[in-house]
Amino acid sequence: MTRLLEYLVPGEWDGAAVKEYLRRGLGFSARVLTQQKFLEGGLLRNGAPCRAVDRLAAGDRLALAFRDEPVDYPPAAGELAVVYEDGDYLIVNKPPAMPVHPSPGHDTDSLLNRVAYYYEKTGQAHRVRPLYRLDKDTTGLVVLAKHRAAASCSRAGKRYYAVCQGELAGSGTIDAPIGLGEGSKIVREYGHGQPAVTHWRALARGGGHTLLSLGLETGRTHQIRCHLAGVGHPLAGDDLYGGSLALLPRQALHCGRVLLCCPALAMEREFQADLPQDLRRAFPWLPDWEDITKEENLCPPA
Repeated sequence: MTRLLEYLVPGEWDGAAVKEYLRRGLGFSARVLTQQKFLEGGLLRNGAPCRAVDRLAAGDRLALAFRDEPVDYPPAAGELAVVYEDGDYLIVNKPPAMPVHPSPGHDTDSLLNRVAYYYEKTGQAHRVRPLYRLDKDTTGLVVLAKHRAAASCSRAGKRYYAVCQGELAGSGTIDAPIGLGEGSKIVREYGHGQPAVTHWRALARGGGHTLLSLGLETGRTHQIRCHLAGVGHPLAGDDLYGGSLALLPRQALHCGRVLLCCPALAMEREFQADLPQDLRRAFPWLPDWEDITKEENLCPPA
C-alpha cells in the first residue's frame, strides 16, 4: 500500500520551486526530498512527474508517494499497548523492563521487535522508526513514524513524571552539563560534558518522596536521572544513580504526555498515558491522573 500525501499550493508560494515549498513551507527534510526525486512516481505535480527545481503555480496539486518498506526488525510476539494509530503514526505505551531497541540480552524482545510483529499481524509493511527512545526501565509513550515524511518533519514535546527521594516544593531549573563517567559506557556524571537543561515542578509529596513534572530543553542520555541525583534527589528505584530499591525495583520515571506536531501531516495533538500500576502500588499517595494533568498546557516543540 502507498501512502499518498497531497497538497494544494497556496497563493503565497506561487512561483516558488518545488523544493522550496516542500522544505520551507511544509518542513520536509532535504533527505526526504532527495529520496523522492529518485523514486518513480514519488514526486508529482498535477498528476505528472516533476523535478525539485520546477516552479509551482498557486492551485497546483503537489503529491508525494511513500511506498511500503520491509520491516527491519525480527518480529516477536508479545503484548503491545497501542494508544493511537493512523496512516502516519503508531503511539504505544511502553512497559518497564523492555528496551526500545534490541540490545545484548534483549535481542528479540525489545519494543521494536513487538512493533514489527504488530505490523506483520495487521498486514502493514513499514520500517520501524521511533522518534525518540526511553530507557529500558522508563515507562510511557513512544511515538513511531510509519514513513520517511512522518519521521523527518515531526516534533514531539514530552512531559515526564518522576518520583524522587526527598521532599521538594515549588519549581526550578537544573542547568548543568552531563558527560559520560570516566571508565563507564553507561553512567553519566553531573557537572561536565554537554549542556543539559531540565525544568521541574513539584506536584505532590508523601513518605519522604516528591512527584515531579519534568520538561527537557535538551535530550541527553539519562538526563533526568543524572540531574536529579546531582542535586541530591535521585529517583526512587534508580540504584545506578544512588536511589533506593526499598519501594521500587526500577527508576520511577514515566513519559506521560506527548504533544505531537507535524504541519505537513496536519498533526498537532496531545496524547496521554496514566502512571503505571507499579508506581501507584509503591506510592499510594500519588494523585489521580486528572489532578496530575491539571498543570500547564504543553508548548509546541521547537
